[in-house]
Amino acid sequence: MAEAWFTFPQIDPIIVEIGPLALRWYGLMYLCGFLAALGLLNRYADQPNSGWDREQVSDLLFYGFLGVVLGGRIGYVLFYGFDWFLADPLYLFKITDGGMSFHGGLLGVITAMAFIAWRQKRSYWQVADLVAPVVPIGLGFGRIGNFINGELWGRTTDVPWGIVFPGAGPLPRHPSQLYEALLEGLLLFLALWWFSKRSKRPGAVAGLFLVGYGLSRFVVEFVRQPDAHMSLYAGMTMGQLLTVPMLIFGLFLMLRPLPQR
Repeated sequence: MAEAWFTFPQIDPIIVEIGPLALRWYGLMYLCGFLAALGLLNRYADQPNSGWDREQVSDLLFYGFLGVVLGGRIGYVLFYGFDWFLADPLYLFKITDGGMSFHGGLLGVITAMAFIAWRQKRSYWQVADLVAPVVPIGLGFGRIGNFINGELWGRTTDVPWGIVFPGAGPLPRHPSQLYEALLEGLLLFLALWWFSKRSKRPGAVAGLFLVGYGLSRFVVEFVRQPDAHMSLYAGMTMGQLLTVPMLIFGLFLMLRPLPQR
């Protein structure tokens, strides 16, 4: 019966290798997301009275990218691989072994945005509301990278679109990477882009991002295969547990009363 489902081909995670340098699919997806975000933000900066210029946008994305990489790796080690880190502290630097956490990357980006707000003498929410609509672009490309690498697959299933992934056994699984690429990537981007043109409430766009991502991740976790070494917490996966404060704070940003003038 396994022949009825599509078997994903084994794709080398390295696209091209020249000496010690290697271009990987996941790195290419990061680059595509970065360039797409840069193009959109530069287009916004070029508009009259945007309050931004291209140099300021470049600084924002540079520090944001550092926040994603450093925060994503540190977050993964703390949230998902702390026992491995205790056994081998150098595990923190073994990025080629895989392991990046969205929630850690989010904390890294939050730190980067605070730095940019301080450096450019802006309000924090002015920076956050600018960044929020382009974050799903990187998330969507990243999930496509996960799919190409045949990693972070879903739970076993008998749905017609189930996929047999190399390394995941002979049974078909949910392509949860594509579910996430659609929900937290494309659809969330469209919702935020539309909302950002209409909302005048400081922090509301960032709040919608937190709510939209939180809901998307919480739902997909029901069909995503949890890491084998992770336990459930109050019936929730670690991914679901970490989305709860995002949902609460996101709703607060969207619904909080504004100060009277």
